[in-house]
Amino acid sequence: MSQNQNLIVKTDCRYYRGYIPCKPHKLHGVHCSDCNYYELVRERFLIIKLGAIGDVIRTTPLLRKIKALYPQAEIWWLTHTPEFLPDEVDRKLKFDLSSTLQIEETEFDYLFSLDKDYEAAALANRVQARIKRGFLLRDGKTIPADDLAYQKYLTGIFDDVNKANTKSYLEEIFEICGFAFGGEKYLLSNFESDSYKWNLNLPRPLIGLNTGCGGRWTSRLWSEENWSNVAKSLISKGFGVLLLGGEQEDARNRNIAAKSGAKYPGYFSLRQFVNLVDQVDLVVTGVTMGMHITIGLNKKIVLLNNIFNRNEFELYGLGKIVEPDKECKCFFMPKCVNTEYFCLDHLSSGKVLNAVSEVLELPTAVAAAR
Repeated sequence: MSQNQNLIVKTDCRYYRGYIPCKPHKLHGVHCSDCNYYELVRERFLIIKLGAIGDVIRTTPLLRKIKALYPQAEIWWLTHTPEFLPDEVDRKLKFDLSSTLQIEETEFDYLFSLDKDYEAAALANRVQARIKRGFLLRDGKTIPADDLAYQKYLTGIFDDVNKANTKSYLEEIFEICGFAFGGEKYLLSNFESDSYKWNLNLPRPLIGLNTGCGGRWTSRLWSEENWSNVAKSLISKGFGVLLLGGEQEDARNRNIAAKSGAKYPGYFSLRQFVNLVDQVDLVVTGVTMGMHITIGLNKKIVLLNNIFNRNEFELYGLGKIVEPDKECKCFFMPKCVNTEYFCLDHLSSGKVLNAVSEVLELPTAVAAAR
């Protein structure tokens, strides 16, 4: 037997990988037998939350609860966008064949399957876990894994149950996992380390107007005229106004900038967009990814809502929700089907401006502790 065969290898350490040297060994040259960096993993969690980026961001408060209750846990998270997961996640996995194979050959203590998509629920069936929470697949259809997920399951298949719901998304997700939501905040980097340079040269407070809602959910689209009116009024009061959006909003934001005099710096990669949002003091936005980025960065917010249950949103005291004066009759619909009126035509720019004034008076948000 060679001398090396007597070396101790602690495979239950958080830093152990098996196919490459661990971080403490690379940095300090230590072996398991003489390592002061050993961290025992007592529980292993898998979160399946594929979803859109906004949905992933708004699920990150769950990490704070897991870390508080299980400080020696190892957390895996499977998603389409692992690059936006915070450092509290030990294994950031992109939903592909490689990650699926790793998951299927690993034993977990807890599985939190939080998407109702068929592929996510199907994989949840195949995961080896002592406790499974959330959603599984039966006969090709999504079902709740247990009673904890039943209410959230019902709100997804019956509009009237959804409308009657009084709990926020976070309260629901925490309950599905067997926890109580205690105000835990999002975990989102501002990507300051990327060293983006912004020459905004605008007055303060600086108000960001996130004017779009993507190409699919046009039922949430407030008019260019209204956005222009808000921008002009804010500028007349001495505020800085910055137009925000992605490539789909480029033409719209150019039009609004031309009509109002607001600054539009263009559209950027997602990391750079997050950092741009971090430059403003308050964001006016619809229910979009930009909303979750705003909340994740602890910025003040005025949220325009029409087709969702307002109880769904947890703003952490950062802002206010404004809705049209006429009822929206297209609940949870991507496109408006109401032939009588378009409800967002009955959300005035004046109402939004009043909300901005009220939210600016709120105490400045204290950054969430990491």
